[in-house]
Amino acid sequence: MSVNRDVESELKYELQDERVGERLLGAEHLGPLSPLGPVDVVRHDDRYFDTPSGALAAAGYAARLRQTPEDTLLAVKSLQPPDAALHVRDELETPVPPVLDIGGWPPSDARALIVELTGDAELVETVRLRQLRRKRRFGDSSTSVEVSLDSVEVQRDGATVDGFVELEVELVRGAVRDLEPVARALDRVDGLTAARSSKLERALAAVRPALAGPPTPSPAPPKSPGVTSDDAFSEAGRKVLRFHFDRMVAREKGTRAAKDPEELHAMRVATRRLRAAWRVFGDTYRIRKTRRIRRSLGEVAGRLGAVRDLDVLLEAAEQYAASLSAKDQAGVNPLFDAWRRRRAEARHALINELDVVAYRELLDEFRAFLADDSVARPVKPNRPQLVRDTAPAAIWAAYHRVRAYDGVVRSADLETLHALRIEAKRLRYSLEFFREALGPEAGELVRPTVELQDHLGAMHDFHVAAELTREFLLERAGELDGGETDAVGRYLLNAEREVTRLRRSVGSPWRGVSGARFRRGLGQVLARL
Repeated sequence: MSVNRDVESELKYELQDERVGERLLGAEHLGPLSPLGPVDVVRHDDRYFDTPSGALAAAGYAARLRQTPEDTLLAVKSLQPPDAALHVRDELETPVPPVLDIGGWPPSDARALIVELTGDAELVETVRLRQLRRKRRFGDSSTSVEVSLDSVEVQRDGATVDGFVELEVELVRGAVRDLEPVARALDRVDGLTAARSSKLERALAAVRPALAGPPTPSPAPPKSPGVTSDDAFSEAGRKVLRFHFDRMVAREKGTRAAKDPEELHAMRVATRRLRAAWRVFGDTYRIRKTRRIRRSLGEVAGRLGAVRDLDVLLEAAEQYAASLSAKDQAGVNPLFDAWRRRRAEARHALINELDVVAYRELLDEFRAFLADDSVARPVKPNRPQLVRDTAPAAIWAAYHRVRAYDGVVRSADLETLHALRIEAKRLRYSLEFFREALGPEAGELVRPTVELQDHLGAMHDFHVAAELTREFLLERAGELDGGETDAVGRYLLNAEREVTRLRRSVGSPWRGVSGARFRRGLGQVLARL
């Protein structure tokens, strides 16, 4: 029995108005590609299946039986996170009899993979999609794509529970990079939105409420750690760690889905605060109880940071590009496309990090730590151990590390200012950890600290953008045409100007933290503990 081994590469878009897709099917060109034939119409009946425990999904695969008027095809696809509209997945496909029964399918690589992942577990239908597909080939001498406009009905137990329309551009011949000019052309079409999830994921999201029944209201998450001045310092630390650990875990699903970049941002912020909390409270715990947690948390934070930093970079780049003419936008596209590819690689590495056993072990060990009263080191009776006795020294120490820059901040190089930013961030987190115990006046201390951190952060972001742009120009010097080189060079100059502007104006936010008013306010707040 023959089996098609392939990597499926396609652009996927959601659209609210079906007429947008119809116009694209009838267009005289699609980016650089021209029509290769008329529009064809087919109907598909897709039955997605898994074991009752979800073994295929847990292993990172989706499987379906596709019924057409001619035959039935078994397809097994890997679940890979998309890069914007681009979905690239491994795929195995083979003809089978139209039965949901492994025993009734002939030997094939697709069947063997399902057996390997599910063993002898029962297979059950999870959702059914009925599709009316209008499709047309576009191409040139080296590239061919199939453009499909799919009207989809989502069915569960014979009832239609949802419907949507999706446009797909599947690569038939050529390299994945050949889809880039098509993607750029489609990005300019009003009414198209890059699909961040597969049809299966959209369908399962539609049927899930019906399966679950009326939702049970869950208790609102706490808005703060709840640290009091009478808490033991080690217990205050566990309150802070528990609060931000719960926030990190709550954002994992949204980070994986990649529909809203703020989900990843919030997960990264939670890991940052967790690591800052370890610096403040870590010495109160037994090292052997926390060493692995801290190391594993650092690895996850690094992966999140790599993606988030590129999100920030690309957001600023897109704002810059929006002010340009169409010609200049085309000129900087090679640079921004390279950053998008780098972001896709960083996101792939992040998802791999979240999928490994070590991450689940981190979550289990963290939960065990938070529930274990024996993790704290013994404290001698004559040593301070309550928040009101210990927090003032910790906060003053964080402030002294910021104030140490007073003599150099106005002439400091970028590396020194970046180090100051890190210390300002740690001061801010230290204030926030004890905010309830310090009282409402603590907010007046957090605000100027955030302003300094944000100012230095923006300067650092533009510096990174300039460095990466210079690196790009050196690496691609022989590949860019004159217009592209000039456009990228102007973007580099803009980033360097922003660095200079922010560096010259650092005095104002610095005075907000280093001045007598801040010191006096900090002393008064700490004296109330």
